[in-house]
Amino acid sequence: MKDRVRKLKSFRHKKIKIFYYLSNGLRYIVPRGFFRLLSKFFLNKRVRNNAYINERVSYYNKLGNSYTLLNGVVLKDFKLGEKDSTYFFDLYQDIKYFPVSNKISYQFGDVTTIPDQPKVVKSRPIKGSNKNSVLLKLNKVRHFNFLNDFNSYKKKKDQLVWRGHIDERTPKRIDFFNAHLDSPFCDIAATLHSRCNTNWKKPKLTIEEQLKYKFILSIEGIDVATNLKWVMSSNSIAVMPEPEFETWFMEGKLIPDYHYICIKKDFTDLEEKLNYFITNPDKAQAIIKHAHDYIRQFKNKKRERAISLLVLEKYFELQQ
Repeated sequence: MKDRVRKLKSFRHKKIKIFYYLSNGLRYIVPRGFFRLLSKFFLNKRVRNNAYINERVSYYNKLGNSYTLLNGVVLKDFKLGEKDSTYFFDLYQDIKYFPVSNKISYQFGDVTTIPDQPKVVKSRPIKGSNKNSVLLKLNKVRHFNFLNDFNSYKKKKDQLVWRGHIDERTPKRIDFFNAHLDSPFCDIAATLHSRCNTNWKKPKLTIEEQLKYKFILSIEGIDVATNLKWVMSSNSIAVMPEPEFETWFMEGKLIPDYHYICIKKDFTDLEEKLNYFITNPDKAQAIIKHAHDYIRQFKNKKRERAISLLVLEKYFELQQ
């Protein structure tokens, strides 16, 4: 009985993929001409003259000069394949608003390098010249999961929790475990399918179970930390070094010790930082408020669609 209740609670904070595929499948069969008409609704004069929207468009699409796309796909040939279906549907949701003669280059998956020509990607390095990485909101069913946390921060455990995947491609997580596996401040473990030391592994914790802790580790794997969005929407606090990669969530705009608790890249100050915020709950709750304020900007669906379309419009218009 307890296991059944636990399983039911685990769905409370998760998006159900079957609904995602059903809704996107229905959109896929709607003629593109319908969406071309809708584009005028999303991209009206007021939207185009909105300073906040234009700032975000410029952040995601940093291209400033015209360019020639050496290789890519004409939109009429953009078809559903066997792999990366969530990426396909998320990109299709945006490109269906544009003429099928336009051409696009894209790279699905966890992208950690800068492409040699302008490409639409989910993730990119924060530092360096990253203008060829044009960000769109891809794989959002996995990454953009916001929640309502009804647990009071004051009543949560004075510990840092984490459950996630570890393998040879996640050196930051390996280094963190080597440094803090036995710390009394931490309840951390790798999931059972991880490729790592056996004594690091434990069964998963549901999101609801993790929300019983005041602090949740949000540490990058191959690219960004998937849990960062739901952690920042909760009444717990994300703990991490300054991020090296970013997505549509604009991780590069997060302010250390304002939106999250920032620890050193070698993790040596973890216990000191946690102890500080345990003994200063007012400082901790200020971070939670700032995180919630940051999350709020992504909840306006109509505005999010308009920003996506303007990012792509700029991408297409700069092509020679």
